[in-house]
Amino acid sequence: MGKCPALMIYLSSFILFVLQTLHGVNSVECFGSSYNRNSSYPKNREKLFSDLADKVVANRGFYNASFGQYPDRVYALAMCARGYDEEACFSCVQSLALDKQNKCQSRKDSFIWGGNDDVSCLVRSSNNSTFRSLQLSPPFVSVSPNSIEPSKTLTIFVPQWEAMVNRTLKAATKANTSSVLKYYSAGKAGFTEFPDVYMLMQCTPDITSEDCNACLEGCVVYFRTKYLGRGGGMVSFPSCFFRWDFYPFHGAFDDVTRVPAPPPRPYVQEKENSKTDKKGRSIGFGGIIAIIAVFTFINILVFIGFIQVYAQRRNLKNVGGAEYSDSDGQFMLRFDLGMIIIATDDFSSENTLGQGGFGTVYKGTFPNGKEVAVKRLTKGSGQGDIEFKNEVSLLTRLQHRNLVKLLGFCNEGGEEILVYEFVPNASLDNFIFDEEKRSLLTWEVRFKIIEGIARGLLYLHEDSHLKIIHRDLKLSNILLDAEMNPKVADFGTARLFDTDETRAETKRIAGTRGYMAPEYLNRGEISAKSDVYSFGVMLLEMISGEKNKSYEGEGLAAFTWKRWVEGKPEIIIDPLLIEHPRNEIIKLIKIGLLCVQENAAKRPTMSSVIIWLGSETILTPLPNAPAFTGSQSQSESGTTMSMSGDVFTELTCR
Repeated sequence: MGKCPALMIYLSSFILFVLQTLHGVNSVECFGSSYNRNSSYPKNREKLFSDLADKVVANRGFYNASFGQYPDRVYALAMCARGYDEEACFSCVQSLALDKQNKCQSRKDSFIWGGNDDVSCLVRSSNNSTFRSLQLSPPFVSVSPNSIEPSKTLTIFVPQWEAMVNRTLKAATKANTSSVLKYYSAGKAGFTEFPDVYMLMQCTPDITSEDCNACLEGCVVYFRTKYLGRGGGMVSFPSCFFRWDFYPFHGAFDDVTRVPAPPPRPYVQEKENSKTDKKGRSIGFGGIIAIIAVFTFINILVFIGFIQVYAQRRNLKNVGGAEYSDSDGQFMLRFDLGMIIIATDDFSSENTLGQGGFGTVYKGTFPNGKEVAVKRLTKGSGQGDIEFKNEVSLLTRLQHRNLVKLLGFCNEGGEEILVYEFVPNASLDNFIFDEEKRSLLTWEVRFKIIEGIARGLLYLHEDSHLKIIHRDLKLSNILLDAEMNPKVADFGTARLFDTDETRAETKRIAGTRGYMAPEYLNRGEISAKSDVYSFGVMLLEMISGEKNKSYEGEGLAAFTWKRWVEGKPEIIIDPLLIEHPRNEIIKLIKIGLLCVQENAAKRPTMSSVIIWLGSETILTPLPNAPAFTGSQSQSESGTTMSMSGDVFTELTCR
């Protein structure tokens, strides 16, 4: 076939390039929690952005900084593509910073990859530190409106495109330590029956080579899955950027050597080099190469995994840790009892952080200075044995920024001890139910905490390789780190579900009265909607600043429902929030009521809750009545209750 279709693609792409050059194409993604426009957050961001372009140029193309005080502290990261012209880099960063402030006026998190014909650059900001943090969402995508037709042409194009992707990815992730902008690759290649193809990949230099590889692979997979067949496009995540086209863009290809197109292979030669599979079907030479490549890739991943495990084990030895594998071969960390005793000063009362239903939590400091939280389970408690095994088995398999991280355990000398990351601000109930500390929880902070809890639950219910129902969600089981990010904790009573399992029944009711869904409390029915109910109660407590059990005779959910029906939901709002956006708070009251509906089937999933929290335009359904459990369903102390009858079972990954 001739080059006419390819030439049309090139001409239309070039016209698009001219328009992009004239106007600039900035891929802006605004997300995360919103901020009060009367807060100091936008002013802090404006101050940080005022000299951001100068700082990037002065620091060889990459700059990371923060400004302001919590909770309105702003973190920013900016960079230019390698080989930049200083004037073009300055102009690019300055333009994107201004664009970001104009387009993301209500959201705290955002990233922009953009530029013009001279340079590409990134500006990223958040109310949380983004430095050395790989972020693979949300994606921003921009693709050419042109398609590569007909399908026969695509079959010629795709293998060459895949080969170019592999070359560019390998070059980009092989860190160039001589440059601050160490993850970068730009290239052009000749394609059979097509114009030259231009491709660029880049990661922020603060992440590891492995993270860069994962990020760029994610971009490629996203494009390949949704847009393969389009005549050019880009996919970017906050941590990386991938783009290809039929024309040079961003001035990245001036000094790039063209890779010639591979010679076409005659059909006869391909037949002679083919083999057959077990069913007699032909496997072309390209198929053999693909199989070899897949096996090679798998071996590389295994090798990287071994390196990471070895590093973990080596670090453990510095704090008295040792390796241990359970019956499923799951790697866990076992700490020496003597080292834990030294770290906690023999479980000194001065190091006590809190006390729960099955033990006491102490602060510990290892000789290398690492701070940890040590949970010492009560001796002689059969139920404590189950809690201990359950928590170790689950948390060694779960990793999420909104889940507390289990560092290891100790079962020596009659002790059963869990060692967690140290979370300096303790549990959420110590803030929300304290008259003085509650003033620190502005609406922006409360929204951030609510959204973080929701994301942690979404991970447990849908996004992790396990499907977990927590069963004991309450504010005392939500920990807050130094930046008030929430971490769901205490997985002792959590329940593992099979992949296709949506509901189960149990004779062992484990949890805290007042937070337990009615179908679970009364009939032992467990599902993800049980956790949704508990989340709804916590959400209403966060808004009101009052404990659920403070509303004797009906509970907070029932009290809120009555005020909702009367058209007076604002009655439950904490007086400290009187200056904050009333409509947004009432929207969250509505979400809370949707979560505590008596009919479990009517309750939303956590994915729906996340969407509602992040959208200002999507309408939520009207809630129905919650369960009227009455004061008898709440314990006097609010402590955890558990009834025997269930047994601990080995966990399996899905």
